[in-house]
Amino acid sequence: MARYILQRVFAAFVALWILTTVTFVLMHAIPGGPFTRERNVPEAVMRNIEAKYHLDDPLWQQYLDYLGGVVRFDLGPSFKFQGQTVNDFIRRGFPVSAELGIISIILSMAIGIPVGIISALRQNKWQDNVTMLVAIIGVSVPSFIIAPLLMYVFALKLRWLPPAMWGSWRQVIMPAVALALLPLATFSRLMRSSMLDVISQDYIKTARAKGLSELAVTWRHAVKNAVMPIVTYLGPLIAAILTGTFIIEQIFAIPGLGRQFVWSVNNRDYTTILGLTIFYGAFLLLMNLVVDIIYGFLDPRIQIAGRKD
Repeated sequence: MARYILQRVFAAFVALWILTTVTFVLMHAIPGGPFTRERNVPEAVMRNIEAKYHLDDPLWQQYLDYLGGVVRFDLGPSFKFQGQTVNDFIRRGFPVSAELGIISIILSMAIGIPVGIISALRQNKWQDNVTMLVAIIGVSVPSFIIAPLLMYVFALKLRWLPPAMWGSWRQVIMPAVALALLPLATFSRLMRSSMLDVISQDYIKTARAKGLSELAVTWRHAVKNAVMPIVTYLGPLIAAILTGTFIIEQIFAIPGLGRQFVWSVNNRDYTTILGLTIFYGAFLLLMNLVVDIIYGFLDPRIQIAGRKD
């Protein structure tokens, strides 16, 4: 098991290094620079600015300096917000995005998994048909359509909820629902498909033949084995939602990482774009690593395959 974990950790670090290198090269391949939008700035001043941020150094030197900063968990200063660093943006924005993301994930799992189980147990009945219809709508309709619809109905027409901003529990409801709809639909479809496969297995038929109740068969045997696809989907989902959802945070004016990333793109704040991309990639790799380790405990066959490698 230790060797299996070490292999996954090494692969994660290699992937993070590749992500950092590719992102750095792409950012510097973009025509212009972070200060090209500045108007009526004397050339001498521009040279001083470039010297301050070491933009006049050779590209290989800038790469090594930035790589050293990443190793020290220092993602550099912001080019557009004086006195601010990328680390400051992460410290302020990540807790907000994480709070919204955790609420959305809990909401989607609390509804999606039971709905998927019920749909599988009631296959081809009205419960199954209704569930799949809602799941198809949830997967097909994008969040940038759901969010304005929620805002129009519950904020502008009914006036039950505030339209935007962040702070009170009432301001969390609409963005959490808009963010949870897609994973909720995915959870229900994954759980239904996995449950249908599991309940057709011989050991489920054996458990029923032993006289176990349907509830015991479902929860002790079927659900435990059917949850594996959920674990696989959960890793990338947590990384995507907890690090900020660009559209939702922008629509509801939520001061999270997603909104900060949009601002940095609009302002061509290269260090912020680069730093947030690396942070997101590192978090995604961490969640995938956690999923791999959990899989190693849940399914011993993965560990055996790892030893053979």
